[in-house]
Formats: sequence, structure tokens, C-alpha cells
Amino acid sequence: MICMVVSVASFSFAGDKAETVNGWISDSKCGAKGANAGAAACTKKCLAEGAKMVVVTDSDQKILNVENPDALKGHEGHHVAVSGHVTGDSIHVMSVKML
Repeated sequence: MICMVVSVASFSFAGDKAETVNGWISDSKCGAKGANAGAAACTKKCLAEGAKMVVVTDSDQKILNVENPDALKGHEGHHVAVSGHVTGDSIHVMSVKML
């Protein structure tokens, strides 16, 4: 039974592409408009009001929904390098560092 659980957990990330993206921590309400140093207070406010945490990529302004926002707690409005598993328009964060 335990082997089956481990196999399923491993399989769930098998098709995902692990990568590092540089970008801004924003919220689902403001999206790319919140991808700048002056938007930190607005990002924190929108997240507190129920908006979802997102990463706005530097390369193409793509919005990635953060599956595990607790991993980025304290980085709201920051410019960061986020490493994780990207699936479609979502990212499961493994690590983060300030840029």
C-alpha cells in the first residue's frame, strides 16, 4: 500500500517540468499590473481580501498561479527567482530567492 502511494506521488510530478522563473509576486486581482516594486502594499491588501497569489514572469509577463502560497509568504510584492514544478498556468514552489 505504501509503495502505491509513493508511486502515485512520484507520478503526479513525472510529467511536470521543474524550472526556475524570475518574476514578481503579485495577486490574481492585479496580475501583471502588480509586477513592480511599488505594488507591494496593494498586493498584500488584495491577498488579505481573498485574491490568489501569482508569479508574473519577467520573460513574458505570464501569470502562474501559486499552488502552495505559504512557500512564498513574506515575499508579497518582491522580485524573486522561484524554482518549482510548472504545470500549465500553475507552479508548485520548491524554493525562492530574492533578486
